[in-house]
Amino acid sequence: MSVLDSAPLDVLDAYRTCEFVTLGRDGSPVAWPTAVRRRPDGTLLLSTSLAFAQKALNIRRDGRVALLFSDPTGSGRADPPQIFVGGEAECPDEIMTGPEGAEDYWRMLFERQPHSRSYLTAPMRPLMDWYYLRLLITVTPQQVFVRPPLPVSGTPAAASDLVGAAQLARFPTAVLAARDASGAPVLARTRPVPTPGGFAVEVPADCPAVPGPASLLVHRHDERLNHMHNALVRGELRESAAGRVLVPAKVVEPMGTGRATDAVGVLRSTKRATDRYLSRRGLPRPRVRWPEFKALAQDARRA
Repeated sequence: MSVLDSAPLDVLDAYRTCEFVTLGRDGSPVAWPTAVRRRPDGTLLLSTSLAFAQKALNIRRDGRVALLFSDPTGSGRADPPQIFVGGEAECPDEIMTGPEGAEDYWRMLFERQPHSRSYLTAPMRPLMDWYYLRLLITVTPQQVFVRPPLPVSGTPAAASDLVGAAQLARFPTAVLAARDASGAPVLARTRPVPTPGGFAVEVPADCPAVPGPASLLVHRHDERLNHMHNALVRGELRESAAGRVLVPAKVVEPMGTGRATDAVGVLRSTKRATDRYLSRRGLPRPRVRWPEFKALAQDARRA
């Protein structure tokens, strides 16, 4: 038996992505969407490319993490329950250039995200090798909560000049990333409501978020994990007479705003970030083991 056995595992496995939060250097909870593979031993496997290694660096300082399975797009499930998982993560500083040890994870990605197979073609390899230079993250769950789905409201968010209001208004809900009294990260899907002082948020009783640094994550993808977009509104969670309020400070959009021209900028930034990670460790750029990835992609195509 594992901690995860208290959750509906078929539902967890059906989710295409989850929200994953780590703690930054200053203790701020930072959440991003990611793909997860459940292992037979009850742990969860994630990965991050060198280009987006911040979550790995955060884990090496503080292994407390949380995951929330709450966006069912592509899962084939209608209104599935949300699943919150809190736990400890490990991320060794070993750069994986092939799929060994994570074959099921990569096979899952190639099956669920067919367009990623195109990254393996010869013309794309010089541009996309950063995508395959990965760090593996293993999460050992310590607590699990199953929550009912949050119904989508048909009422659009009110107009506001708050920082991040334009990004949040494009989504019916967002995911609050905050901390509990011990400093561990917590997550909850909520409906941010603009107010003069910030975004009012409501969270379930099993989410013991306390005042302090916090953020609101919005993200989307289609049924095949394409057309992805995400934005993070960072700020401070405060208590008010009316309840909890997220006072925004800045917006982070690592993949741009969704314009076609953003793709060039993203490719440039991923190359720089990958080079920076390697340079700081005095490492040459590793060679991706393309044939091994291609074999898994072919397996996925046949499936």
